[in-house]
Amino acid sequence: MFDLRQNHNAGAHIKHLKHKIDAIDKENMTYSYAVIEGDGVLEKVQSVSHEIKFKPSAKGGHKIKTVSKYHPKLEVEINEEEIKAGKERVLGIYKVVETYFLQNPDMYA
Repeated sequence: MFDLRQNHNAGAHIKHLKHKIDAIDKENMTYSYAVIEGDGVLEKVQSVSHEIKFKPSAKGGHKIKTVSKYHPKLEVEINEEEIKAGKERVLGIYKVVETYFLQNPDMYA
């Protein structure tokens, strides 16, 4: 287990998150992690687990397939709009990271 802590700026919807990385498979280009601590989304859920798979794209770059599992707190309902908004935030982060790495290929191995 590896813990990753994120701190966000003062204007962000989420101030901090703590991730637990469960698995990294370089050969299959997959990894899985869970958000286990933080504000915002964790007001309604105990955790959110993510499974991420990168597949090379014929046009260059990669396609990303994600599966997210929300584990709600007892007697709490999560509506579809909240899930959609969270998914859009996560995809936005991936786009920023992808753009950075495409512009800075020497930053990864």
